[in-house]
Amino acid sequence: MRIRDNNPPPASFQLAPMIDIVFLLLIFFLVTYQITEQEKDLKVAVPTTSEGSQKARVANKIVINLSADGEITISGEVYSKDQLRQKLNRIVKAAELANEDGADQQPVRIRADRDGRNQQLLQLVDEIQKAGIWNIDFATRSPKNP
Repeated sequence: MRIRDNNPPPASFQLAPMIDIVFLLLIFFLVTYQITEQEKDLKVAVPTTSEGSQKARVANKIVINLSADGEITISGEVYSKDQLRQKLNRIVKAAELANEDGADQQPVRIRADRDGRNQQLLQLVDEIQKAGIWNIDFATRSPKNP
């Protein structure tokens, strides 16, 4: 007579689905890292502050880089003040056509060089406000710990 074993076979752990998930996460983080690095202009050294706060990142935020010599760039493209105002006007009009509430609340971050002139920065802020955008913040960095 044959004796049966009532113990179930040991459960096996499937590695293939876990490897798939790890690769998908890796690809996701690599792609999002590339997007955030495109917004930064390495020629711009933002000023340091000790009291700044890190805000949550907004998906549709426009990052405008202002170099020390007054060059305005967005995502690597150089803009004149008139071109910048036209671009921002198109963005505001598109939001208004989409019947979005608060079309003037389009978030804009200015990354101004710490060695730049205040006059250039104020002219940039003026151009942004002429386009009808009032939600403006400034990029800073924390001072390095000694």
